[in-house]
Amino acid sequence: MRLSQMLFVTLRDNPAEAEIPSHRLLLRAGYIRRIASGVYSYLPLMWRVLQKVSAIVRSEMDRSGALECLLPQLQPAELWQESGRWDTYTQAEGIMFALTDRAERQLGLGPTHEEVITTLAKDLIRSYRQLPVHLYQIQTKFRDEIRPRFGLLRGREFIMKDGYSFHADVASLQDTYQVMYDTYSRILSRCGLTFRAVEADSGAIGGSGSHEFMVLADAGEDEVLYTADGEYAANVEKAVSVPPAAVPSPYRKMETLSTPNATTIEALVAQLGCDPTQIVKTVLYRAGFDNGCCGLVLVSIRGDQEVNAVKLQNVLTGLAANYGASKLLDLRVADAETAQEWAAQPLPFGYIGPDLPDTYLKTTANLIPQFIRIADTTVAELKRFVTGANKAEHHRVGVNWGNTCALPALVVDVRKAQAGDRACHDPTQYLETARGIEIGHIFQLGTKYSQAMQATYTNEQGEEVPLVMGCYGIGVSRLAQAAVEQHHDANGIIWPLAIAPYQVIIVVPNITDPTQMHLATELYTKLQTVGIEVLLDDRDERAGVKFKDADLIGIPYRVVTGRTSAKGEVELVERATGKTVTLSVSEAIAYLQQQVDQL
Repeated sequence: MRLSQMLFVTLRDNPAEAEIPSHRLLLRAGYIRRIASGVYSYLPLMWRVLQKVSAIVRSEMDRSGALECLLPQLQPAELWQESGRWDTYTQAEGIMFALTDRAERQLGLGPTHEEVITTLAKDLIRSYRQLPVHLYQIQTKFRDEIRPRFGLLRGREFIMKDGYSFHADVASLQDTYQVMYDTYSRILSRCGLTFRAVEADSGAIGGSGSHEFMVLADAGEDEVLYTADGEYAANVEKAVSVPPAAVPSPYRKMETLSTPNATTIEALVAQLGCDPTQIVKTVLYRAGFDNGCCGLVLVSIRGDQEVNAVKLQNVLTGLAANYGASKLLDLRVADAETAQEWAAQPLPFGYIGPDLPDTYLKTTANLIPQFIRIADTTVAELKRFVTGANKAEHHRVGVNWGNTCALPALVVDVRKAQAGDRACHDPTQYLETARGIEIGHIFQLGTKYSQAMQATYTNEQGEEVPLVMGCYGIGVSRLAQAAVEQHHDANGIIWPLAIAPYQVIIVVPNITDPTQMHLATELYTKLQTVGIEVLLDDRDERAGVKFKDADLIGIPYRVVTGRTSAKGEVELVERATGKTVTLSVSEAIAYLQQQVDQL
């Protein structure tokens, strides 16, 4: 392709809308243009990158034995109501674009396709002899993000590969899950990305186990915790660890002390001279369930630790059936303003203990009449600890679990693991931290959707049993931008060779010089003949502008027909390293062909 014939416009200044390097560079280099919040046009260079990524994804998926299909983007609300996710996706999380057609039927633009694929399986799969089945698609998805940002990393319209497998049993699912783990690892490696596969929370998709594939980058929104021995990695929502040991308490007897203005751990430590590990702090949350009932949740955790909201949400989801509900819809920290509507008397915020009496709660319809009490594992073994006295301006010291302060019946891990904690698998290993961009996520769904939607098959014994499912997603457009976030410098993008829009760019410093143009045209033709993807910058621009644009758009190899053109030689520059060599045309072709053949 001749650059003079391409719709090619670069920007000198950084766009105001872009917050991170990859977003700025894709806009400046003419790869994407913003049409609306979270909605972008893919210009010719970007479309070539996306086709490269899609081709790698498709080849590895086909290698895994999966079959490609294409599912509808418009999805009837009934399918989502059948699975129980319509209210979650349109109201609680609110990420589905919902609409009503002319016949007053409710529809959604697909953010994901579990319901559609499960419906197909319900209609098409009858016997264990048809299993396992694995289908995938590469398609545009839609999610109404609350705050679209970072360009293609958090957009409202994006390209994604999603796949779904159906099995007769968990063992078969786990086999396919491992195949997909390996497949995703190959995809990211072939795309030239540094990544880490981490244990993850299954979130709204559901299921028993999942892994995220994180491309490591400073601008990543996700925190990854891992050990140097390579034996453990998880995102911070899922990570577990061994916290630092608690400092022994100096208090020998229980007493209540006046602690004015000690509503924070820092203030309490300063006032009493105690250690944060000796404190049991109690955090108040308000929870809303899908049957309309609400509750106030008391979470007790050690003073030096923080509550992991995702772990807590999962615990409360598991408790939903106790309150006649099926799922948790809303969870947030409660303060004096948001909790007081349910309180019979003012709550002693900053001085609440694990044993705050239930008499503080109003008797109100839909309000659970007792506090939901949860203790983190960090507090279960504490002795002679410090905690709130359930009375403003007062704390108790020297408290033991027992009659005076009952340990909550539910003791679970709801703490946020952090860098520096000891690893559970090996106490000599310590957690380290990195930032990551989530590119892929694989799930062991089990029977979550097949049971809800009555998708069954007949097993060898002639019984009708639910299909066992797996789900596997990878963001195509997200991967492309993540590659830029990981591979760039002060001058622009540095595309990995496998996904670069073109592999070579020929720069002609002076198009009025017939020797330079002849040599460039000859090289351009010969490179195309041997199958190398090449751009020819034949624009009537200054040489400096062309060199800057070549660096900005990030083509892996630049060939310059400059001072040595009269001798039939060109300058070959490697974008990633800046390494420069002077070669004959035949030498340059041979070298470039060798690099491309390694893909």
